[in-house]
Amino acid sequence: MRQVLNQYPAQRDDIADLVTRRPLPGPGLPQVDPFLFLNHHGPQTYCPGNSGLPFGPHPHRGFETVSFILKGEMAHLDSGGHESVIRAGGVQWMTAGSGLIHAEISPASFKRDGGPLEILQLWVNLPGRLKMTKPAYTGLQREDIPAIPVDGGVVNLISGGFGGVRGPIESLTDVAMMTVELEAGAKVDLPAPSGRAVFFYVVAGSPSANGTPIKPQHLATFAVDGDTITVKTEAPATILYGHADPIGQPVMSHGPFVMNTREEIVRAIEDYNAGLFGKPPVVR
Repeated sequence: MRQVLNQYPAQRDDIADLVTRRPLPGPGLPQVDPFLFLNHHGPQTYCPGNSGLPFGPHPHRGFETVSFILKGEMAHLDSGGHESVIRAGGVQWMTAGSGLIHAEISPASFKRDGGPLEILQLWVNLPGRLKMTKPAYTGLQREDIPAIPVDGGVVNLISGGFGGVRGPIESLTDVAMMTVELEAGAKVDLPAPSGRAVFFYVVAGSPSANGTPIKPQHLATFAVDGDTITVKTEAPATILYGHADPIGQPVMSHGPFVMNTREEIVRAIEDYNAGLFGKPPVVR
């Protein structure tokens, strides 16, 4: 079993009226290669007549974004013509690749009626050979995601494998991602294959990982001395969990662009300004 090395608290960094905590990047932890960035929005409750999510049209290049809608709804529109509204329990997986402009906003019904909202937004890096791949988008509702029963809970499998099941997303780099929902007294063995980087963020609760209690809204890092992480709970807990092969390449980031070199960042800005990412989606 992999030993817990450290755990890092999510830092509060609200965006307008959206409660936001960010465990990655954070003090002493620039990345968990290939996982670059995680924003934890909420949980909070919006009143009727709200302005909704503040993420209007903006560009990306060189990586993938994965959004987990835990509570509420989120609408997606992008310059590739993709459009959807994902409800609670669903996931949006977008490959920005060579360049895409997207908006992540609240649908009109949510702005009118309000309600609970909690969203996780994860950035996953791409290796240099795939940074200019064709952009793509997949929106999954809860019913599209396999819910695999475990002892005292369920694993919602988005990509990769678990318990002999494959998730509906076939990642370009074989990233495994899942959310783990556990009741009090649960126990589950999560795979942590040799050589793979592990992503372990406690959304809620205080589970133990291989005997070490992990605090709520903390990101845990692990040694590479095993291939299993055993999670136990004394109270209900929710975990965002994944594993992937480290890329091991330089990371040059500038706002919404993540490349390998400064020259590639400059080219991304020039291409965006030249309109090569397509027309921004029209937000109504």
